[in-house]
Amino acid sequence: MTQYSHSSDAHQRSGPAQRRLGLPFVALVGLALLAVPRVVLHDLDLIAEGTLLNAVFVFGPAIVWIVVVWALRVPNPFLTLVVVGALYGIFLALGHQLLWNVNTGGTQPQLGGNLSDVDPVLESVIFRVFATISSLFTGVIVGAISGLVAWGLSAITRRAR
Repeated sequence: MTQYSHSSDAHQRSGPAQRRLGLPFVALVGLALLAVPRVVLHDLDLIAEGTLLNAVFVFGPAIVWIVVVWALRVPNPFLTLVVVGALYGIFLALGHQLLWNVNTGGTQPQLGGNLSDVDPVLESVIFRVFATISSLFTGVIVGAISGLVAWGLSAITRRAR
């Protein structure tokens, strides 16, 4: 009877991306999903800026991301959390798009000045495209900042061992 080491077997089954990121894709998605409740609660005006509860929803997911990649000693915490942040950006964009009418109070934003005569459908597309780009950018930036913190923490604790 042949016995296989679990870690060896898992390493053989994992792809290059998982080995480079240190976590399976489903774990990356799970980490990104931790930030989704804030998107929904904020867009529905159920939490307010500047409150302790809002701060927990803002910083809590990123702290969890940092702790997870540090505790699991992923090979490249910066890259791993940039990917988590990009996934978060996708969920952020989806949340904003799905809650668009609720978030805008049913009144669509309007362009002004020389662009005030733009067709309302095109105007809506413009706002939604820029909101999506902004969400993706926000996610990547949050991931990059978290990744830098995790990388620094990993470097410091690696030297201490």
